[in-house]
Amino acid sequence: MFKFKINDTVQITAGKDKGRSGKIIKVLPTDQKVLVEGINLYKKHIKPKGNEAGTILTLPRAISVASVALICPSCSKPTRVGFDASQTPKVRVCHKCRQIISSVTKK
Repeated sequence: MFKFKINDTVQITAGKDKGRSGKIIKVLPTDQKVLVEGINLYKKHIKPKGNEAGTILTLPRAISVASVALICPSCSKPTRVGFDASQTPKVRVCHKCRQIISSVTKK
């Protein structure tokens, strides 16, 4: 069970982008990392090949879930995520306002 989902809005709590927020593009649960749109950007230099000129690409890198806090849709504050297993299906809950964030689907 993972606390973050695609399209969740998160705030960065550590690192060079501390304080910035963005949407999750991709979740990597085995690595305990998420890919956030516009955050943790790095430049990749591509060498010229044949007639094509070399380019510099700006790519996002994955960031650890320990450096990310979910922004609650109801109270708009960065918060930790809890689970309420008493409801069916199991739901994610904001630790600050105790409102339901969304349901968790089983695969």
